[in-house]
Amino acid sequence: MSAWVATSEDETARLAQRLAAAMRADPSLADALLTLRGDLGAGKTTFVRHLLRALGVTGRIKSPTYALVEPYDLPAPAGGPTMPPAWHADLYRFDDPREWEDAGLRELFASPGLKLVEWPEKAGSLLPMPDLDLLFHHDGDDTRRIVPTAHTPRGLALLAALS
Repeated sequence: MSAWVATSEDETARLAQRLAAAMRADPSLADALLTLRGDLGAGKTTFVRHLLRALGVTGRIKSPTYALVEPYDLPAPAGGPTMPPAWHADLYRFDDPREWEDAGLRELFASPGLKLVEWPEKAGSLLPMPDLDLLFHHDGDDTRRIVPTAHTPRGLALLAALS
């Protein structure tokens, strides 16, 4: 898949729902690191909110811009296997990649669970290789172009779910 174009937030939500459906069908896919890159307002946080909602998160889904990381418990699908937890991180406020380690994120990223990271470039080379990188482009009005790049077999499986 070279790029996916969403001309509305509903289309962005459908992409997130397809990704969530793959993770709920195979919880090992939810033990992934997804990086979300793009300018401010490109749709990264909106995509994460739709993904977490599609994974069964209820209640408020906050942007972690000030908290750095927001944790979420993912409910198991009815009669299905247990889902790993999820963490949504926003590294926008980092001024130095060493802040990633100072914040204790090395331990968090070594544990099982879904990690969704906005502004991954702020961690430099300290962030592990993502399974799937999503590059968001704001192409005017409500149109978003999302360019996925898989870096691992798990990322390839997630990408296949979006095809």
